[in-house]
Amino acid sequence: MKKFPNRWGEYLFIYPAVIFMLLLIGYPLIYNIILSFQDVDLSSLASGDKHFVGFDNYKALAQEDGFGISVWNTIVYTLGSVIFQVVIGFLLAMFFSMKFRLASFLRGVVMISWLIPLTITALLYKFMMGSGEGIFNQMLMSIGFIDDPIQWLSNPDIALWSVIIANIWVGIPFNMLLLSTGLSNLPEDVYESASLDGANWFQKLTRITIPLLRPVLLVVLMLGFIYTFKVFDLVFVMTGGGPINSTEVLSTIAYRLSFNEFEFSIGAAAANILFFILLIVSVIYLIMINKDEEA
Repeated sequence: MKKFPNRWGEYLFIYPAVIFMLLLIGYPLIYNIILSFQDVDLSSLASGDKHFVGFDNYKALAQEDGFGISVWNTIVYTLGSVIFQVVIGFLLAMFFSMKFRLASFLRGVVMISWLIPLTITALLYKFMMGSGEGIFNQMLMSIGFIDDPIQWLSNPDIALWSVIIANIWVGIPFNMLLLSTGLSNLPEDVYESASLDGANWFQKLTRITIPLLRPVLLVVLMLGFIYTFKVFDLVFVMTGGGPINSTEVLSTIAYRLSFNEFEFSIGAAAANILFFILLIVSVIYLIMINKDEEA
């Protein structure tokens, strides 16, 4: 008889988190899914007349101008950002793992870009990439690399990559921090044994460091993918999805449809597609983690 009240006493510590998840995450998520299967615009929202239309909103979204390019842009933006963030973050983690006097100070300096609010970073890069007086163009012209200013954010061919550059700068410290933690936990005796066997630095990197860091690398890649795939503020502040939808991503098209064109149901459908893609990635990540733990 004593175990039953004890169990309920333990559950009391969980209830606040459960209630928080249900109210602030569960309810909006379920409401958004229901909304995507109804015909809701500005007039029907005011009147309360919401008709069930099935998958019509998803069909309308597929025919929406910019939807196809937004999916492609989201994939390119995510892969381009994550690949460079992980590679550069890994190189910096290797560099700061060396024992020298200013390692801790320089590591703290690198972390500044991650600590700055993302909207501030977006404004900074928007000004720095200004077509005429931006510091990027000024520097490149001063060394003779270019003759005319580059239209970083107004040229549809390079606007997306300009936003990717800004996001790479933001995400490098996060990747470096996680990978530095992983590197610090690697056993040193393995490297000593490899040195005695005559292994060079490249062999140690490819046959010891990277295999031992596989769980950490997996976490970094999955977290980076999830965090980057749902980008909104950086793109919205820097380009607003333009020019000519060249930087439109799933989050910005969902915002545009919902709050600019007041097609709430179609915007909810776009948000749900973003959610389900991330849900699939998260499930794959959990499966891979479970396999690693069982191995």
